[in-house]
Amino acid sequence: MVELEKKLNYTFRNPALLEEALSHSSYANEHRAGHLNSNERLEFLGDSVLGFVTAEFLFLQHPDLPEGDLTRIRAALVCEQSLYEVARKLDLGSYLKLGRGEEAGGGRERTSILADAMEAVFAAVYLDGGITAASALIHQCLLDAEKEEAVEERRRDYKTALQELVQRQADQVLVYQVVGEQGPDHAKTFEAEVLLNGTPLGTGCGHSKKEAEQAAAKSALEALEHE
Repeated sequence: MVELEKKLNYTFRNPALLEEALSHSSYANEHRAGHLNSNERLEFLGDSVLGFVTAEFLFLQHPDLPEGDLTRIRAALVCEQSLYEVARKLDLGSYLKLGRGEEAGGGRERTSILADAMEAVFAAVYLDGGITAASALIHQCLLDAEKEEAVEERRRDYKTALQELVQRQADQVLVYQVVGEQGPDHAKTFEAEVLLNGTPLGTGCGHSKKEAEQAAAKSALEALEHE
């Protein structure tokens, strides 16, 4: 765990907290005799710690933004996909303790498992070092300017923007369709295409069909803007 602590830039006084944060419920269930705790309770606490630190950051960073905008930005910053990306950068999956079934099913790469574990790690740091230590880690992982710009880009609704653009003319019909899938079930990538009145307008890829459709809409918007 020393290697992970270096990545987190934090050394635990109570290493058992980090061990618990990395223990999935499937592992705890297979080792009931050892009275091991899963990371679910830490995940619960970590969600609140993350929400508070992020809300405070945005409140101070954007003094002129109304509550609705602050809420949307916070939701984008702390969403499952955002936490998954942080966990991937830390290679958190390689440190997880998983049950045999989850291990065989690709649990080390599963978005929900990695995102939940990341929240549990935030809680473990909070319990071990207080809100100052937890805040420092969350800022390091999530709240730098580059990350905020990235999630602002991701939360844009390109499908709605495209719909509003094409509806300036009558009888315009947009249709989205999945044209390709790649990868195993736990890490699948989708390719979507958007058609305007039956004519291909743009394509895009994503880790979900919804994400791929948004990417296709973004591609279509860019194409229309350059016409």
